Amino acid sequence: MTDPLLDELQWRGLIHDQTPGLAGRLSRGSVAGYVGFDPTARSLQIGNLVPVMLLAHLQRTGHRPLVVIGGGTGLIGDPSGKSEERPLLSEDAVTENVALQRKQFERFLDFGPGRAGAQMVDNATWLGKLELVPFLRDIGKHFTVAGMLQKESVKSRMQDGISYTEFTYMLLQAYDFLHLFRDHDCELQLGGSDQWGNITAGIDLIRRLEGGEAHGLSAPLVAMASGKKFGKSETGAVWLDPELTSPYTFYQFWINADDRDLDSFLKTFTFMTRDQITRLLADHRETPERRQAQRALAYDVTERVHGADAANRARDASAVLFGELDPHSATAPTWETLRAELPSAEIELGEGLTNVDLVAAVGLAKSKSEARRLLSQGGLYRNGEKLPAEGKTTRDHVLAGNYIWLRRGKKTDAIAFISSP
Repeated sequence: MTDPLLDELQWRGLIHDQTPGLAGRLSRGSVAGYVGFDPTARSLQIGNLVPVMLLAHLQRTGHRPLVVIGGGTGLIGDPSGKSEERPLLSEDAVTENVALQRKQFERFLDFGPGRAGAQMVDNATWLGKLELVPFLRDIGKHFTVAGMLQKESVKSRMQDGISYTEFTYMLLQAYDFLHLFRDHDCELQLGGSDQWGNITAGIDLIRRLEGGEAHGLSAPLVAMASGKKFGKSETGAVWLDPELTSPYTFYQFWINADDRDLDSFLKTFTFMTRDQITRLLADHRETPERRQAQRALAYDVTERVHGADAANRARDASAVLFGELDPHSATAPTWETLRAELPSAEIELGEGLTNVDLVAAVGLAKSKSEARRLLSQGGLYRNGEKLPAEGKTTRDHVLAGNYIWLRRGKKTDAIAFISSP
């Protein structure tokens, strides 16, 4: 038996495990499904986009998504996929992180009214009311230590050590599913493949206590062809919060995607149709040097996460640096984007500044003597054109009213911001 949701996820490569009978249940009508997100940071990372996309596809096929913010479980820490104990956060830190993450989900899900309208709940509202002895008596007795030790999230941590705090995380996540089944008619939990043990634990608890039918679906963890860990850039994790990862840096992560990753990235992180992706990849194979698929991927994801204005700025700024956009046609917002990303200096141009002084002022040379040597070697550029060793830079060379773009060699750039009129 096939189902629109499962068909969509299958061709996109987003199904790793699913419970028997899920297709049959989906065929009988709308289902509420949830994913839990622990607010251990102020922002989601791009690795979180996979479960977010699962919820988005769920909603797009007529089902109701539930975003469960782990205000309660975030105080404990999920051991899944971790090689060591997480630092415990204070209640105030968790509360602040919950508030900051809320708006990021709105870029992907419709929280409006209606049968399929998304809903966000915080598990602190029910986990915070639990008392230890009743919880152990009513919930804990349904879990065996032997069974918990077989779950991958626990098994992988046994050699290096796992605290009792994180060991009990499975019980709390299972209780989340039970609470949502009872109070929100939620019958489906989704997540990454590393969550499968926790998902099935909740399904089993619902069966034992409610005699109910619940289901689970997991997506494979994203692997990069290069072997690097997905979601990491040269400067660290790639966040959805523009204050932690600028839209330009975010865009660069995607546009630098390896050709071997394009098929899976386009299917996983965009809503492009099968035909659109097929045509895009075919065009890319014909002219890979144009990087059309990377451009489409980078713009699509950046626009969804940061909005069209930020995506346009990031696209144009990248195009300037890679020689794909005439710097004289770039707008002030584009240069301001580059100014925030590159070394820059605020200078007064006056009646003109010698090219030697300009190069030294923006830091492309440590001294004027080094600037003279670099200029004589012909390795410096102004606004995309070779900078002559002699002469001055004047207002005639200023772009978009206040900017001069300088480059040393092929990749070392700087922006001069002209402060005086």
